[in-house]
Amino acid sequence: MLKYRLIFGTIMVIVFTALVIIDDRFGWTFHSNGNDLFIRGNILLALLVLMAIPAQMEMTLMAKNVACTLFPEVTIQASILLAACWYFSQFSPNPDRFMSLYVLSVTALTVLILFFYQARKVGTSGTIVNIGGNSLSILYLGILSSFFLGIQIEFGFRQTLMFIFTVKSADTGAYAFGRLFGKHKFSPRISPKKTWEGFYGGILFGIIAALCFSWGFGIMNELLAIVFGIVFAVLGQLADLAESMLKRDAETKDSSTHLPGFGGVLDVIDSPLGTAPVAYLFFLMVGR
Repeated sequence: MLKYRLIFGTIMVIVFTALVIIDDRFGWTFHSNGNDLFIRGNILLALLVLMAIPAQMEMTLMAKNVACTLFPEVTIQASILLAACWYFSQFSPNPDRFMSLYVLSVTALTVLILFFYQARKVGTSGTIVNIGGNSLSILYLGILSSFFLGIQIEFGFRQTLMFIFTVKSADTGAYAFGRLFGKHKFSPRISPKKTWEGFYGGILFGIIAALCFSWGFGIMNELLAIVFGIVFAVLGQLADLAESMLKRDAETKDSSTHLPGFGGVLDVIDSPLGTAPVAYLFFLMVGR
């Protein structure tokens, strides 16, 4: 498993880094009312669309294990539409107002459509569980992933990569330290293999990654970088636990076997997904 994790992990890092840098440099110009609007995030949006399909199918399979019926024909489209809110807001002369109306409208219409699908496909049985499960799946993969685009569009590829590398480096550190030194259980009820040694190893790797971006790109000073590394190493591991709660409830080890050494798409994106909103707010506070 470690061999596959290293091989596929390295490939994913190289491909993702290249795509994010290219995405930042090569947008396209949209002409509207005499204004030229530079549209960014095209490649990252396509990547989110590609991830949404297997991720929602993984959620659908896990939901079946807890007697919850998801409607992937709704959840996939709704999560993609919500994930794209930052992208579409670039076409508006008032992006903030557009985004508010867009997110509220898509969310409201989705809830109504879910009730329609529930009545048409299942009937009244399990209405609360099914509507709740579908809503969770859409918000979890739609709203949270939208912040990936928010960071890329508003701050640029350096901040996007700093965020992703810090969180995933913490994942790597937690995994390595847990396997090498792990003795004291961190959260036995949710994820029995996680240890305090792994937790602190994750923090160490997160700090190192954040400092590297601070030194290399000058995104923030060293003190803020250390804070960034600690915050997102901790939050990333908590976000990983959140997905572990879903898997534990569904009585499954991994969300799927799509990615050798990692499990499913959800197993790869869980920590960045759960920390993306906080990363956006962090960059917003420290400046561009």
